[in-house]
Amino acid sequence: MEVSAESNGTDTERPRDLVGSLQKGLSVLEILASAPGGITLTEVAAAAGLTRAGARRLLITLVASGFARQEERRFVLSAKLLSLTRSWLGDASLWRYAEPIMREVSGQLGESCSAGVLEGEDVVYVARVAGRRIMSVALGVGARLPAYCTSMGRVLLSDLDAAELTRFLTQAAIGARTDRTVTDRSVLASEVAKARRAGYAIVDQELELGLRSIAVPVRDKSGSIVAALNVSTQSARFSCTEMEQAVLPTLLGAARRVEDFLALQ
Repeated sequence: MEVSAESNGTDTERPRDLVGSLQKGLSVLEILASAPGGITLTEVAAAAGLTRAGARRLLITLVASGFARQEERRFVLSAKLLSLTRSWLGDASLWRYAEPIMREVSGQLGESCSAGVLEGEDVVYVARVAGRRIMSVALGVGARLPAYCTSMGRVLLSDLDAAELTRFLTQAAIGARTDRTVTDRSVLASEVAKARRAGYAIVDQELELGLRSIAVPVRDKSGSIVAALNVSTQSARFSCTEMEQAVLPTLLGAARRVEDFLALQ
């Protein structure tokens, strides 16, 4: 069934209903988030494309609302936004339960182990245990990566029905991140279908050259995919076949243990 803009809370076809000041405020929040050491009023105005007076009003509002604080001439994001993020991510107890399991996976394989959920066109990281080997992709809780070229993304997309997947692939911004990135939408649909049949997805250097990852679904009591677990590694460490043989069983076992917790909820 097609959902109207009025019923799903979005209305991209009626820009007159958008609140411009809110959009500007959210843009300033993003700028503050990208500057953990703080940022001056002048720098915020330049980055947001605002006048100094406009940027000042937004910053003062954020400070008064508790989302930012002022330290002399610099503005810094407060921890209040993190609290909201944790509420949005939900199931905090689930990921507290899952983290020791993910640490076991990371320790056994010597690689990073992450969990993510689907939000719009992106995978949002809800838990992560870094491996011993340094990757050039810097990730943490709250980080976002495009779903179409990541293993967790393809696993999460595999739970969409045909109409939802078609809509996603039609609307998503898809571009080549490396010379190996699959950008043909019909091929991407085939890759998602392959992940659905296999129960896992491997993405080989499509996000970044030298980075290979494998992901499996985490399902709730109804069988719906609510998250994905993955292991990412340097391509020199594991071939795709080796990931299937050496990594996949461990990752599937971890996902089943997380699902055991979900079954009790």
